[in-house]
Amino acid sequence: MFLDPFILSIIAAAFLFDFLNGFHDAANSIATVVSTRVLAPITAVGMAALFNFVALFVFQTGVASTIGKGIVRADTVTPIVVLAALISAIIWLLVTWWFGLPISSSHSLIGGLIGAAFAKAGIGALLSGKIEVVVVFIFISPVAGTVAAFLLMSMIIRLFGHQSATHANRYFRRLQIISASLYSLSHGGNDAQKTMGIVALLLFSSGNLGPEFYVPFWVAMLAHLAIALGTLSGGWRIVRTMGGKITKLDPMHGFAAETAGSSIVISSTILGVPVSTTHVIAGSIIGVGATRRLSAVRWGVARRIVWSWVITIPIAAGVAALIYWVASLFLGA
Repeated sequence: MFLDPFILSIIAAAFLFDFLNGFHDAANSIATVVSTRVLAPITAVGMAALFNFVALFVFQTGVASTIGKGIVRADTVTPIVVLAALISAIIWLLVTWWFGLPISSSHSLIGGLIGAAFAKAGIGALLSGKIEVVVVFIFISPVAGTVAAFLLMSMIIRLFGHQSATHANRYFRRLQIISASLYSLSHGGNDAQKTMGIVALLLFSSGNLGPEFYVPFWVAMLAHLAIALGTLSGGWRIVRTMGGKITKLDPMHGFAAETAGSSIVISSTILGVPVSTTHVIAGSIIGVGATRRLSAVRWGVARRIVWSWVITIPIAAGVAALIYWVASLFLGA
């Protein structure tokens, strides 16, 4: 397969986004295990990066197909559309990282794709069915994480409540390594597929993939490698927000949050639904914090995070549309 240099440059931008996705979302996988002091930060990011990559061999590409075929009409996608979507998503990731806001990298990319495609071909470029599912899951996934983590933590308290916290956490320190690994696996399985989908969409729409949409193995491998390297770099500003500013965590609570969260993300990946691993783990942390008492959750911080979730798709879409209009003046549509 011979690729035009311009197409190659856009693919490079896609893997840069994937790297930043891992960098920005490292907190999803390691914030709880670092804040509970179960693992040192360097060990935690190394473990998370490993399982981000291992996800390549565990999950099918249903989420990538949803991104590639279910968000916008393939016949309206041009290299400029994909480039505008990626630049918009990268800008929003960097801005929110600077302010320590754990937003959804996935929704940044989806919003960028929606905005650029709309700028290219209007409302007819959008496939409303899957977009509606993505928007609904902005609200469902954190609520599901909150409820699942609350129920699991309540069960753990019932089973281990007669033991001292020091004695119980001796076991949960070991268990949390397993749960953090599982969440890292689920993070790689769902989030790397967003980049896989956008690169495969670019290749398909530019005639480099053949008559049928699919995800080439080299695309999948590079996507998982990029997100793993990003995770290895660690976005420590967001780790501090997720690990300590929402609620106080110990190994028991960290295990419950990660286990509940990973079950939701893995289920969504199997169903081909692109969810935000950030939304899920933040909801799960709120859920375990609420088992102490509602006041144990810092609701002011949680409210700020939720608002950043709500505005991510509209802002990414608006910036992508603007970038598309400007770029099309110089590069053509």
